[in-house]
Amino acid sequence: MEEQDNSRKKVVLVDDNITILTMGNFILNEKYDVFTIPSGIKLFKLLEKVVPDLILLDIEMPEMTGYEVIKKLKADPSTAGIPVIFLTAKTDMGSELEGLTLGAIDYLSKPFSPPLLLKRIELHLLVETQKRELLNFNNNLLEMVRVKTETLLDMQNSILKTVADLVEYRDEITGGHVERTRKYLEFLLDAMVEQKIYLDEIAEWDREFLLQSSQLHDLGKISIRDAILLKPGKLDADEFEVMKSHTVFGVKIIDEIEKHTPENSFLTHAKIFAGTHHEKWNGTGYPGGLAGKDIPLQGRLMAIADVYDALISVRPYKKPLTHEEASNIIIEGKGTHFDPVLTDLYASVADKFARFINDQS
Repeated sequence: MEEQDNSRKKVVLVDDNITILTMGNFILNEKYDVFTIPSGIKLFKLLEKVVPDLILLDIEMPEMTGYEVIKKLKADPSTAGIPVIFLTAKTDMGSELEGLTLGAIDYLSKPFSPPLLLKRIELHLLVETQKRELLNFNNNLLEMVRVKTETLLDMQNSILKTVADLVEYRDEITGGHVERTRKYLEFLLDAMVEQKIYLDEIAEWDREFLLQSSQLHDLGKISIRDAILLKPGKLDADEFEVMKSHTVFGVKIIDEIEKHTPENSFLTHAKIFAGTHHEKWNGTGYPGGLAGKDIPLQGRLMAIADVYDALISVRPYKKPLTHEEASNIIIEGKGTHFDPVLTDLYASVADKFARFINDQS
């Protein structure tokens, strides 16, 4: 056989009739690299070395029929994508339907017309080329979407982290609070999944976005003047009212960020955290006086994480409580300050909180 031109399509003709093989080679070899094979068994030996662009396959052959050959081709992922055109002397519709059902792309009757054979092969190879181009386009498009998505996620995480750091640098008294509360939320979320608590709600959450967004729960403190935010002592009643406004300001700041951010759905959790983490189960919290399940689940979770961290942390006006003392206060707040279900959840993982705090010491 002459040296193969890699730019030419490869066509395999499988037939036990030497006359058909000779005629087929004569018709096709001007346009294609042609491989003439006398049996299905020898076809599979060829396929170990050559991957054709199309197979012309006789149905009625000894040892392996065309039907048996195509079943084997389609069962192997390495050959399943090779298009097959059946060649047969049969003209009944049942045989044609069976061949198409097994995965053949076309059906040609023998003896075949040379112009018809060439045209059918040309059309099917064009279709296969277009299919591959479409597949490559889709794969490239998917890759572009993946890269764009990763870029968007990185940008979103960068925004959240930068703003969260800004809050931390502003409020030196509560240094590390943002990262610690995020870790507490991880413990609670893991336990919610394990214990099947509020699964319907958390199933809709993107866990990573949620945890990233939690870093902005105290964002509104940016708007509190230094005399109050950094006061080295307990706040009086008026000062505390101003401090409470950080929840409202947090929501307003996030609203402003959303106006200038094309894709801002990632800020939804952040806004909820900022506006509701000081609400109480019995309705005595702020800023909205929400009660029970009217408080979004994000806010109810952050309430526990936020209070726990405040209790175990040093402040100018108080000494840090021990983990046991803080846990007792959390548990005593069941049904008043905190969601009863989440309070029990906290109690079940309180030891994780303790280990984490000890590791930070």
